[in-house]
Amino acid sequence: MDSVEKKTPLSELMETTMTKIREMVDSNSIIGEPITTPDGVTVIPISRVSFGFGTGGSDYGKTVDKFGGGGGAGVKIDPVSFLIIKDGVTRVVPVALPSVGPIDRILDMVPEVVDRVEAFVDKKKEEKGMF
Repeated sequence: MDSVEKKTPLSELMETTMTKIREMVDSNSIIGEPITTPDGVTVIPISRVSFGFGTGGSDYGKTVDKFGGGGGAGVKIDPVSFLIIKDGVTRVVPVALPSVGPIDRILDMVPEVVDRVEAFVDKKKEEKGMF
């Protein structure tokens, strides 16, 4: 069997479509470039990227090579949240609607609870002279 793949107009069309999608969607579309404000706060946008494409074509005519085809693609980028880093503390600020279920609420509270526990432990260490 011959493993060399014959280039057809349809395969070239699909290849071109995928190349264009790769150009539009890269890792910077998901985790954005960090933005640092003058007061030292760093904001990093996080997004969800969805994409799809379709392509098709047909050869017609038996005596002359004729090809008809088309392709299309769509990309959807939804902002999900922002990572905010200030004074060594990182917070996740969601962009979406507020949580509705109890588990969602608990998960949203985890960073705040960790910060409070850490502050409490640091305060206790200072009181005991452990620093």
